[in-house]
Amino acid sequence: MKPVLVFDWNGTLLDDSYALLQTTNAILNRLGHASIDIKTFREHCDVPLSLLYSSLGMSQDEVAIVDRDGSAMFHDAYEPLADRADLREGARRVLELARQEHASSIILSNHIVAPLRSQLRRLGIDDYIDDVLAFESRATQYKSTSKGERLRLYMQKNDLKPASTFIIGDMPVEIDIARNLGLISISITGGFVSDSRLRAAEPDYTINNHHELLPILQGHGFFRNA
Repeated sequence: MKPVLVFDWNGTLLDDSYALLQTTNAILNRLGHASIDIKTFREHCDVPLSLLYSSLGMSQDEVAIVDRDGSAMFHDAYEPLADRADLREGARRVLELARQEHASSIILSNHIVAPLRSQLRRLGIDDYIDDVLAFESRATQYKSTSKGERLRLYMQKNDLKPASTFIIGDMPVEIDIARNLGLISISITGGFVSDSRLRAAEPDYTINNHHELLPILQGHGFFRNA
């Protein structure tokens, strides 16, 4: 049996924490709010992003302004910054190993399919990814099937076994998905939330970079020759 690696994208494979911080500050400033630092961002970041904005002091009317027009205010600021973001440390290597070992690598994201696939091509890793499970468009973002339900349906359709499926993410939501579906959860620090928030969510494993993923997989009997 080959393992299935389910990766979150933003903050997990893509090193875009500061891109999202800059985007958040641009939105805050536009609405007359003060900028925040990365520590504050990681203490408050949540999905959907409207929860982040509210926790930073935006009114319901201001959040509605940001969410208007398919969140154009967000995407217009974020996408050019994301275009300059690189992969996180060790990510390319673990994806290469997964391909060599004939393991499946899947991206499960709250982002949108088209720009996400564009980033995969830009970074030269599109051939390493078997499937992208994300929102279809700006209009459906956070409004259609949730990440957990999308993964559940995908696993059911492809007869994937929970015992050999690992979900790797930088936020508590991935830990919750793992718990609900019986998967193995691996949290990576240095993403969108603080280390303390990750620890409080009680993942099965915590790593600081993707190089540390390999010993965990080997401990479960996979990638023994890597």
